Amino acid sequence: MALTHINFFSDALVRCVSCDVILPQLRGGRPGDEKFKTLYLLHGSSDDETIWQRRTSIERYVSAYGLAVVMPAVSLSSYADMAHGARYYTYISSELPRLMRTFFPLSEKREDNFIAGLSMGGAGALKIGLANPDKYAAICCLSAGAYGMYMGENDDPRFREKKRMLYEGRKLADTEEDVFGNASRACEAGRLLPRIYHSCGSEDFLLENAHKTRDFFQAFPDNPFDYKYEEDPGSHTWEYWDEHIRRFLDYLKLEPDRRFML
Repeated sequence: MALTHINFFSDALVRCVSCDVILPQLRGGRPGDEKFKTLYLLHGSSDDETIWQRRTSIERYVSAYGLAVVMPAVSLSSYADMAHGARYYTYISSELPRLMRTFFPLSEKREDNFIAGLSMGGAGALKIGLANPDKYAAICCLSAGAYGMYMGENDDPRFREKKRMLYEGRKLADTEEDVFGNASRACEAGRLLPRIYHSCGSEDFLLENAHKTRDFFQAFPDNPFDYKYEEDPGSHTWEYWDEHIRRFLDYLKLEPDRRFML
């Protein structure tokens, strides 16, 4: 595997940005037409693009599958097109995949693309994946639930300020922030649906939000999203996320490929 730290200019954010990318390494080199399956892996509110490598063994976990991992940085944006800030949703959902495919040999095929994250990144993965069901075959949400227009109220002034920065004056219904609405509309339209793996620790402070999201998806007849929810002992910790990102990879049922170096 190769680990690349890349800096480039984002038109959506109107500034230079950073991203870490894990790339598979074929034994004997890469054939010219080889394009890699890709996992877009999103960080939480207190972290950045480096955190998944520093706190988990994600490189080791994906090495047998020929799976590239793209880990962008988004600050405290909640992966939103902010009312008072930059267009992070547009950056992650549209610009980043396009640029990554110009820099690296990454597959454009829907069946080869997945999105996952923890906490703020888990909510972001749900939002981005369900607003773009034609782009991702599977979604992983760890220690979170649907966010955006489902934020509710909170007496903490920091929460109110964050909500103002993200959404003040914005109509959220029928936008990317309307996660439940987008899921329902995709079902009703008969679109291809991403599979969803969802997990939250039994002691996590976001458990109530996770339960609301679980209840929504479990109410669909015949489980059209192949929705799987796991709730295990644990809280908002890297021990939990390290274990459950591996379970997501198991959920994907990717075939090990002996052509790739471990």
